[in-house]
This record gives sequence, structure tokens and C-alpha cells, in this order.
Amino acid sequence: MLNHRQNSPVNSANPLYRHGDVLLRRIGTIPNHAQKRIGTVLAHGEVTGHSHRVQPSHAVQLWAHGNEMFLEVKQTGATLIHEEHRAIELPPGIYRVWKQREYRPDAYVEVED
Repeated sequence: MLNHRQNSPVNSANPLYRHGDVLLRRIGTIPNHAQKRIGTVLAHGEVTGHSHRVQPSHAVQLWAHGNEMFLEVKQTGATLIHEEHRAIELPPGIYRVWKQREYRPDAYVEVED
């Protein structure tokens, strides 16, 4: 399948969604022993107070497995929102969530808005 706007291949089985400092990739299953998390915030912004969050809350479930985060979008679908980015519609499925990191001489740290 080709994305005719950019003339590049599109992986429709495991699409990627970039939303500012957050990246989501559709995956098949949530890892065994993952724990449910409360809330719908994928990343907090320290500078602006804004957050990358998913609405409506009843349509999603966050999961954590060690340092990894997963998002389960239920049958109705959901919307990823942030005050400084265009909203992204997420179809039902399971997603792995990454927060962008930056290198500093002493460590890698997660980027915060």
C-alpha cells in the first residue's frame, strides 16, 4: 500500500502515530503481567502544564510493564489530544507508547513540553 501524498510505503498492519514528544505503534497484544494504570495521560508537560492525553476516558485503558507503557483503545476508538498539536483519531487496538528522549552527557532523559 502506498501513501500517495508522500509517495512512500505505509505499514497498515502496525501504523505509527507521532504526537509531539509521544510516539505510538500498533501492536498485537499487551505483555503478560502488565498492570492496569489509572488515567489517560500519556505524557505530562513540565514547562507548559499541557499533557498528551486520550479521550474519552471510558474508551481506553493504560497498561504498564516495567518501564514500558501500553494503550488499549476499545471498540469505539479514541482521540489523542494536546493543546499545541492537532488531534489524532486512534482506531481500536493496542498500542506501545514511547516518550521522546534526549541525550545529556550524564544520562538520557525524557523530553518534557
